[in-house]
Amino acid sequence: MTTINRVQLGGNLGNNPEVKTFENGNKLMRFSLATNESYKTIKGETATDTQWHFVAVWGKLAEELESVIKKGSLVTVDGRLVTRNYVDKTGSKKYITEVVAKEVEVKNKA
Repeated sequence: MTTINRVQLGGNLGNNPEVKTFENGNKLMRFSLATNESYKTIKGETATDTQWHFVAVWGKLAEELESVIKKGSLVTVDGRLVTRNYVDKTGSKKYITEVVAKEVEVKNKA
């Protein structure tokens, strides 16, 4: 049986992307992406649930997007979920789940 790890999200950037260039020239872009889902409450009122997602974009795609997207840009991201861990400044082990983007389509440049 084959398993699939694929995520598709459409939303707006919550901040300007952070870009890091490594010694070998490879680039990593990170940004937060807000997705919104509207629903009716028990009282019949419309409410919105906003979820925040961390997105990582590597290499050539990060280079291409660097001058194109900024806070507020509407994008569609296609990628895979990755969970990684790190030790924070206090010595506590932390976990983060992010979408590693394979494709990013810009709907508007904000």
